[in-house]
Amino acid sequence: MGILVTGGAGYIGSHMVLELLDAGEEVTVLDDLSTGFRWAVPDGARLIVGDVGDENLVMKVIRESSADAIFHFAGSVVVPESVRDPLRYYRNNTCKSRSLIEWAIKAEVSHFIFSSTAAVYGTPQQNPVSEQSELRPISPYGSSKLMTEMMLADAAAASNLRYMALRYFNVAGADPAGRGGQSTPQATHLIKVAAQTALGQRPYLEVFGTDYPTNDGSCIRDYIHVHDLARAHYTALTHLRRGGASQVLNCGYGRGHSVFEVISSVRRVARLDFPVRIGPRRPGDPAALIADATRIREVLDWHPEFDDLDTMVGHALCWERRLIQRRATS
Repeated sequence: MGILVTGGAGYIGSHMVLELLDAGEEVTVLDDLSTGFRWAVPDGARLIVGDVGDENLVMKVIRESSADAIFHFAGSVVVPESVRDPLRYYRNNTCKSRSLIEWAIKAEVSHFIFSSTAAVYGTPQQNPVSEQSELRPISPYGSSKLMTEMMLADAAAASNLRYMALRYFNVAGADPAGRGGQSTPQATHLIKVAAQTALGQRPYLEVFGTDYPTNDGSCIRDYIHVHDLARAHYTALTHLRRGGASQVLNCGYGRGHSVFEVISSVRRVARLDFPVRIGPRRPGDPAALIADATRIREVLDWHPEFDDLDTMVGHALCWERRLIQRRATS
């Protein structure tokens, strides 16, 4: 049986493809390359360039790949952009996901792994936040993902589809072997931006707000290494293949780091200083968001390998240097 990975040419999707290929799975990637890169799809995976909202194409790809599982990463992911252009996010993240779920059920795909987000919690009343916490997204991005979670639950109850919805906290780092990383030049991920600034690819790093009710006034986030996240996804599929029940699980480490702590880590690991400017708060940013990761460890017996900020920063810096070299020789 094969596996279909939507958005497999993007940051997290391409690391998922690496994890699946390393496990000996047959992988087909469907990506429109609007934010992903053809070269990011690892050798050994079949790439189909197209839109996940194209019904005829999706049905054809599912049948040709004999997919028994779909990993769904395709979508839009920038919180401030979702506030400016909410309908784009409801189209890309909700409407197209609804169609994909329907076509998966029609094609009798057994397992569906969904890329959800901690943004479904909005501004939690307390941290760490568990899967049972109140769901009050404060951005269209979070709302669009929550709607898909709801559709998955209802569709699974009415069919034979079983699913895992994994709520990511802040994804960071790069493949430890240097095979992949966050490659979008204007990405908004803090560790990516800080690494680019340290290496001279950006003139400065802007901190969005220093008046939050935190120890140093900057936002606090739970950062998870992309390799550990990909491993969590594959462990989730193994759980479903063994007959496990559908689940919604947080993906994080259970502790947070402030923006200024991340900046200090990048300066320390890179052994380079870089300019930092203070800007206003961004819409849609909660002060702190930290995962209660108890359930994923219990349900999936998941054990992260890279639960260390400096390690994540080091891998991100190595990848940025590779990208600089790639641009210089291309």
